[in-house]
Amino acid sequence: MTLLRLLRSYRCAWLVVVAPLGLGGCASKDVGVMNPVQHAPSFSTSGEAPLPHRWWTAFNDPALNDQIEICFDGNFTLASAWQRLHAAEALTRREASDLLPDVNGFAEAEGVFRNAAEDDSLFALGVGAGYQLDLWGEIGARVQAERLRTSATMADYHSAALALAADFAATWFSLVEARAQLALLGEQLETNLTGLDLQEKAFGVGQAFSPDVLRQRQLVEATREQVVVVQSRVELLEHQLALLQGRAPQNASYAPEAVLPTLPPLPKTGLPAELVHRRPDVRRAFFALAAADHDLASAVSAQYPRLNLTGSVVTVAENPTNLFRDFLATIAAQFIGPLFDGGQRRAEVDRNAAVVRELINEYGQTILAAFQEVEDALAFERYQLQRIEHLNAQLELARESSERLHDLYFLTDEADFLDLLNATTDTQRLQRAILSARLELIQNRISLYLALAGDFETHPPEIGGGLPPEHVSDEAPPEIDPAPRPPHVSDE
Repeated sequence: MTLLRLLRSYRCAWLVVVAPLGLGGCASKDVGVMNPVQHAPSFSTSGEAPLPHRWWTAFNDPALNDQIEICFDGNFTLASAWQRLHAAEALTRREASDLLPDVNGFAEAEGVFRNAAEDDSLFALGVGAGYQLDLWGEIGARVQAERLRTSATMADYHSAALALAADFAATWFSLVEARAQLALLGEQLETNLTGLDLQEKAFGVGQAFSPDVLRQRQLVEATREQVVVVQSRVELLEHQLALLQGRAPQNASYAPEAVLPTLPPLPKTGLPAELVHRRPDVRRAFFALAAADHDLASAVSAQYPRLNLTGSVVTVAENPTNLFRDFLATIAAQFIGPLFDGGQRRAEVDRNAAVVRELINEYGQTILAAFQEVEDALAFERYQLQRIEHLNAQLELARESSERLHDLYFLTDEADFLDLLNATTDTQRLQRAILSARLELIQNRISLYLALAGDFETHPPEIGGGLPPEHVSDEAPPEIDPAPRPPHVSDE
């Protein structure tokens, strides 16, 4: 039984006392929300390869693995998320302190003067303590709410670490593809320069026209222009990688191999309910909802009377040397019940109830968004593979056409140079397009890994120390099939 339901049972029992004060009855209803998981079908596609927690290792790139570890140690955004976690943990400790009594020591000296002369004096030393009994669980609910928020912040940290790894991996392979494009453009430039040399020689003996030479020179310059564009892209990507690692971009330099990896086997997607338990962003939404539920329980119990206990031990004397001879001990209990507050407590209950309803819907939307990310990545990969097949087929046809036109133009003079130029341009364009399409395929696989990924150890920065585990809730999203029923929010 959750604390909220326990408080509702207390409320019903307490009505015999508070009903004369004008509070309503125990009527409540369920918040109607469609369960996004209970009837969710399996994902459209699934592979057989297991998904490692450190999913980027599936690409078998040791350099990438090492660079991502550097990210975890140096990225300032991730370090900020870690400090937010410490702040949340400290807030939990602050709230938990209300479960313990407040103990204060005091010392007092008092003098009475008559006619400018001291007539009497009094000295006192003592210890006083105050404690509010948590009769209805108000303080406990507040503490549990903060523990759950700390768990939500921990899930945020894991989400930030996953996003950082994905950003770096995507940028890393963009750099790999850019270097591969540079290598390809170097080959294409050499081919085009060879063609220009042939054209100029043919023009010298009267076998070619000047426009043909000019068009070939234009192709050479267009290739050189593409080289400049890609060189600029390489430098910008290196700056981005340095930023992700918390390094200054001025001297950033990375040298990955200029060969895109083969796409790893498709990972096993599992069941939708398993994804809900695995993804940190979904768990974060669940913890936020659970924390709001405990906030509501605290607001409800704040309407009930409270019992405060106080005690003190005091020693008083007219002379400091006589202190500690006599002691006075007092114990008191104070029972306080709200009579009229202008509707403040009721409004706070209504506000928290609305927050719970809001977070229920946000939780459902987060789950559906997680499903969409997986399905989008699966669909894109399926169609991108088909696109690459068609691009490869086009490239083969373009190469064959270019070779035949080359022979017809230079050997038999039966082809027009413009046809040969267009065939050469198409071949080189398709070569570059295939590289770009392969990069898109790899980046989409990164998106799929991110959509399926769960937590992993990130070796957080040591600025601030570790988080005591007792202040992080180990509560996890419940079994989703069926999904947890929304809290019963009172309509009093």
